[in-house]
Amino acid sequence: MAALRSIFTSNALRMGNAPSSSHSSSSSRKRSLTTKAGIIEWANGLNNNNNNNNNKEDSDGCKGADAPEGSKFPIYCDESIMCKKAHGTSDSPVQKDLRWNCDYETADRICNFNRHYAEYAGYFLSTSFLNEVDRTKETTFYDSVTGKPLFIAPRGRTFGEFEEESKAHGWPSFRDEEVVWENVRCVPGGEAVSTTGTHLGHNLPDKNGNRYCINLVSVAAMPPK
Repeated sequence: MAALRSIFTSNALRMGNAPSSSHSSSSSRKRSLTTKAGIIEWANGLNNNNNNNNNKEDSDGCKGADAPEGSKFPIYCDESIMCKKAHGTSDSPVQKDLRWNCDYETADRICNFNRHYAEYAGYFLSTSFLNEVDRTKETTFYDSVTGKPLFIAPRGRTFGEFEEESKAHGWPSFRDEEVVWENVRCVPGGEAVSTTGTHLGHNLPDKNGNRYCINLVSVAAMPPK
């Protein structure tokens, strides 16, 4: 985990992805030290060597954004899709038996009682996902609540490219062609959701287009039998 924490700290310093713990402007040195301290504090969220994911605080590291003007995707919907239902924003809790050893309580909280926060950065690396996934073919990611297919990856790139991008940002990262648009929408502002009200993550467009930064716990339902 120390090595993993170092990777994310280095990426954050290089890319500016980590939140700062202060916005003080008294001096450039103080700002620099404060920013570095915030990055280290953020990265230390990975520093728990046991397997009890309930001890980790959720991250607010992902902030969504609207797609560039003229972009065909994402498909947008209004806020009503995330209205209060029988179980938070969904009709039911997440499925009990999730893939890749994803934590049930974390998944239910992120999927159904949350519009902003995310699993902590690097969470997917603490699961069995990379050990179990078949790198030679596409993997379908299913809604942790309904079991509907939401993403299919990799498409239009190699698994290595998908893995590298996901590791660099701290969350599984999908592109437009990897989204099952029948079941996925975005709310204005960039929040990615399922058509049944599951919070998935956020769209964070970059120079290569839309990038959907998705919580693994939100897309970890078992494949249908």
